[in-house]
Amino acid sequence: MQITLKLCNKTLIVKLIGELDHHEAEPTRMVIERTIAERDAKNLIFDFSDLSFMDSSGIGMIIGRYKLIHSLGGQVALVCTKPQTERLITMSGLKKLMTVYPGVENALRDLKEA
Repeated sequence: MQITLKLCNKTLIVKLIGELDHHEAEPTRMVIERTIAERDAKNLIFDFSDLSFMDSSGIGMIIGRYKLIHSLGGQVALVCTKPQTERLITMSGLKKLMTVYPGVENALRDLKEA
């Protein structure tokens, strides 16, 4: 899996490419948490546009980062363009916690306005 991190104002954009499974969840968590602390990020956007697979370990990692950002007073958004990924987001309950957007720009605009 590849991870691309970009900070836009106080929002960390995490683009995940490939599979977020039990092998990748912990290293991904560590990279995200280190970047949040070092760059003083307030909000978090997960870009799932190029995510091909996610298992329960990946879902758990996403929920854990949601709790962290929420405790810091920020918000987490998800970007999803694939129907199968959106179905997983809905079935896992992530959609009840976080808003799903069709693009990063949409998510950035809403987080900026909040």
